[in-house]
Amino acid sequence: MTEAASDLSVLAVMALEWMPDGPAPRAALSQDEAGLLAERIGHDLALLVPEVATLDLVVMGSHFDPAEVLRPGWPVHRRLHELRERAPGRHVAPRIIGFGADADGDIPQPLQSEAALQGGLLRVLPLLLAGDGAARVGKQLEDVLVDRGMARAETALQAQEAFAARIEHARYLTVHDLAAMTALQYEHMGLAPLWALVETALLAPGEDAWLDAPPEPLIHLTNGEARIALFSDDAWRERYAPGEDDAERLARMRGFFEARVRQLAAVLEAHGIPVTFVDCPRGHDARQACMD
Repeated sequence: MTEAASDLSVLAVMALEWMPDGPAPRAALSQDEAGLLAERIGHDLALLVPEVATLDLVVMGSHFDPAEVLRPGWPVHRRLHELRERAPGRHVAPRIIGFGADADGDIPQPLQSEAALQGGLLRVLPLLLAGDGAARVGKQLEDVLVDRGMARAETALQAQEAFAARIEHARYLTVHDLAAMTALQYEHMGLAPLWALVETALLAPGEDAWLDAPPEPLIHLTNGEARIALFSDDAWRERYAPGEDDAERLARMRGFFEARVRQLAAVLEAHGIPVTFVDCPRGHDARQACMD
């Protein structure tokens, strides 16, 4: 696991894939519903790795976009850790804890997904396993969840009824599994060149990484921030279209490039990576001239 998933915690999710023609799911479960679903989840995981039953299991009864979970510092799971610390019974037997909406149906801030990232068909419920021996359990889960991590039918049905939506697939993943799945999805979506930056921000915070592969935008990840080069017309042509003289073709190419910049910036921001745009008047040596 990562440094965030230390000897005392395992970071995981229950991934729910909604049916595309089904109703929109509820944003969050009630407290009672979250507790019942957490018990089902705990049973499923203990069938795969019995030592799960020796740990606290904490379940967030609301769903998030995977990008909200795959952020530097693992902020959604950090909220679960904070909620666990405040829950009663900390020093007694291992607990199963589900957090849901309050008695008035209001969703507290730790359970709220960002509005701009809602509406996707793949959503994840954050799970935290915590206690002595969590690192050992985490390694076992890494070994079994990819091949055997489907939720039992009764658990998936309970989640479907609780969220009032139709579920096509329900499975368990560690955050490493989720990252690997997201990397594969990005490859299919033409976003593979960006994944190395996201992965560095997640797994090696503080390290630098570059996307320097024309025709892609030039991006430098440094100090946890993505610096994206913005080129003048002459500098852009020098870097991306040397020798091209057709004005209409240049305009189309520049338009596609600017759309790509917006797309990559939006993905980085979805992963919680701040984006700064850097004016770059030179094209042929932009990495050294503008971005260091």
